[in-house]
Amino acid sequence: MGPNWHMGWGPAWGWVFLVVLIIGIIALVVFLIRLLTSRDDRPTQQGSASRARELLDERYARGEIDSSEYEERRRRLDGMSGP
Repeated sequence: MGPNWHMGWGPAWGWVFLVVLIIGIIALVVFLIRLLTSRDDRPTQQGSASRARELLDERYARGEIDSSEYEERRRRLDGMSGP
């Protein structure tokens, strides 16, 4: 093999590498954006417990549940949000 063994394929492999590199960078950027935005959408257990407590309070205020059911569900929710 002489010094010009790659004649004809050298520039082609350069373009293939460049295209693969660009696609990889785009995929990485998309992955990072999706990873960072999905974290904000997930509620924490503390946040979901406080939202559940708000809904329970609203149902009790509207008269959908009586005081004994309200107290029982409130105790369960308080037990969930503990350490």
